[in-house]
Amino acid sequence: MPSKSVVVASSVGLHARPAALIAEAAEGLGSTVTINGVDAGSSLMIMTLGAKCGDTVEVAGADQSAVDAIAALVERDLDAD
Repeated sequence: MPSKSVVVASSVGLHARPAALIAEAAEGLGSTVTINGVDAGSSLMIMTLGAKCGDTVEVAGADQSAVDAIAALVERDLDAD
């Protein structure tokens, strides 16, 4: 299973807005992706991780391009957009 370790870049961590944007993107991929073992398609599950800016998380899934897409979002400051 492809995986990638990435650093959370959002200044608020993986909280409400960044989690919602990631979950929305994950739902549209057609492939299951997880962040530290939780479903990346669920903003609530992402928020339960309590990941803060600067924390390293593991993005994994069956499809490398889906993993790369979600990892790229985690590595962006989604709260600044």
